[in-house]
Amino acid sequence: MPVPWSEIAGWREDDPREAFAAFQASCRPIAAQRKPSTDSKTLGDSLRDACAAAKSADVSDAAKTRAFFEANFRPLRISRLGEPEGFVTGYYEPIVDGSKTKTDVYTVPVYRRPSNLFVRGYNQASPSLPNSGDVFRKIGRRKLVPYYDRAQIEDGAIAGRGLEIAWLKNQTDLLFSQIQGSARVRMEDGSFIRINYDSHNGYRYTPVGRVLIDRGIIPREQMSMQRIRQYFEENPDAANEVRRQNKAFVFFREVQLSEKDEAVGAQGVPLTPGRSIAVDKGLHVYGTPFFVEGELPIETEISKTPFRRLMVAQDTGSAIIGPARADLYFGAGTEMGRIAGRIKHPAKFVMLVPKSLDPSVRGHNMPLPDARPSAKIAKLFPQTPASEPAKVEPARTEVAKAEPPKTEAVKPEPPKAEIAKPDAAKAPAVTPDKPAVAKTEPVTEAKPAAPAATTVPLPAPKPAEIAAIAVPAAAAAAAAAAIPMPEARPPSAPQLAKNAPSEAKQDAAKQEARPQRTKYKRRVHRRAPAQSPSSFFRFPWQ
Repeated sequence: MPVPWSEIAGWREDDPREAFAAFQASCRPIAAQRKPSTDSKTLGDSLRDACAAAKSADVSDAAKTRAFFEANFRPLRISRLGEPEGFVTGYYEPIVDGSKTKTDVYTVPVYRRPSNLFVRGYNQASPSLPNSGDVFRKIGRRKLVPYYDRAQIEDGAIAGRGLEIAWLKNQTDLLFSQIQGSARVRMEDGSFIRINYDSHNGYRYTPVGRVLIDRGIIPREQMSMQRIRQYFEENPDAANEVRRQNKAFVFFREVQLSEKDEAVGAQGVPLTPGRSIAVDKGLHVYGTPFFVEGELPIETEISKTPFRRLMVAQDTGSAIIGPARADLYFGAGTEMGRIAGRIKHPAKFVMLVPKSLDPSVRGHNMPLPDARPSAKIAKLFPQTPASEPAKVEPARTEVAKAEPPKTEAVKPEPPKAEIAKPDAAKAPAVTPDKPAVAKTEPVTEAKPAAPAATTVPLPAPKPAEIAAIAVPAAAAAAAAAAIPMPEARPPSAPQLAKNAPSEAKQDAAKQEARPQRTKYKRRVHRRAPAQSPSSFFRFPWQ
């Protein structure tokens, strides 16, 4: 729904310069696309115009940056059908301890994408694979089966193949790194390895928090990533069973980023803390600005901090589904993880659509429909609805004037009854001396002819109607009570002759009349080809 800029709460108070920098970062891959996108999303390639304007925009202060977005975009409030608000969660980049080799402390491997993992439409040279869809494992040359699930991989289904990037302390660190899609692995010597999402095993993501809520282990209002970690540390055996309820497993790749660089989103650009969001990539285009309004527990777990910021879509996630659904990126570290872990709140979404898609602007160049037909054409070709009876056309009236219908004068019987009148209720209840004779043509009395313009031939009366007119109602009722009438024969039933034999008897008679053939079992004998009498030599197959 279109909304004025003045009605967006917090639009004038927000400083959009950080969001503008994130938008410029998203414009780089958009401008690098030489061919027009074949994507069927609503925005399509319309962000190119806004990206071109951003190159020369003056963003020296917040007011000028805000004026850039107002001049190139139009705000539209969006939500799922039947819901006034959307929903937001938070994510971050974990920092976990690890080692390049397996030790007694670091025993959990971080795997890269296996070579026998296949996704339709992609090959092994693809930089990254989608986070949804069917994933197969190749057996032999042609056979494809579903890939291993989390339990099978944790039990060592792909161990010993040289796929380990690093080793972590426990499965909980690996699980949280897979949920966030990236991580910073701090080695024993103080160096870092940056890992990022590369592919998955094809199973649908199942939140372990939902499993704990459904089982009544953790109340819904207390659910957070810190609460999940605490339960896993206190119950290691139960943690293995709960964790394996999520069959999805993520494979990583090592990226060359320094410790100061932010994580790279699905668009391929570094994320901006507090300004980047993950959206449903099946509905939205990377680089689209969104203004998010909500009350979030950022300062404390029970606080309602006003969150009104301009964000840019630069990432996605398998659990991010819907038009007004976003995952807010807060940065890296333990503190950012605490903030992101307690955010699961409703929020309002305003999507900034490029003005090149404004329907009011495109309406000026839209071709108009053909002009309505004139009154003369409409009169010659009337549009009569199917439910209304067809009226008499002028042409048929002229024919009626030229050729009046034929009438036949019939001498009336002693009780003068007007048989030609269609209304049977007006006929006198007097039994005629002679039976009425049914006529197949219209019957009228010999009276002075009326004007030919109004004379219309009446339909031929049916015998049943004439009988109903001739026989009084009381006499008909008495006769019906005295003599039982046979059931009416269907109009489509064939007229059978009297004493006609049944169809079964006729078929039996025909079968007896046919000459019976002698039934015997025919045998087929194969004979060798005739040999010439002068030839005594035969091949083995002869």
